[in-house]
Amino acid sequence: MSPEPSFEEARQELERIVAQLERGQASLEDSVALWERGEELYRVCVAKLDAAQGKIEELGQRAGQVRPPGDTSDAAKRPDSGSPSDD
Repeated sequence: MSPEPSFEEARQELERIVAQLERGQASLEDSVALWERGEELYRVCVAKLDAAQGKIEELGQRAGQVRPPGDTSDAAKRPDSGSPSDD
């Protein structure tokens, strides 16, 4: 069994498969095989995107818990701090 492709590799292969299927020049059997491989690659891409999103959310939560040294204001907690007011 070959190692799982990176997100970029899976996306590129998936794009090639879509292009092949759109040209309509593959036999029925080849088209079915391409479709199945495309589904596998799609699942790989979704899993990698979900994992990346989870990591980003975790990093965002950790960053929200950390304040710069000496910062005792609540402004560091508010996402809208630093933006000008509309009044």
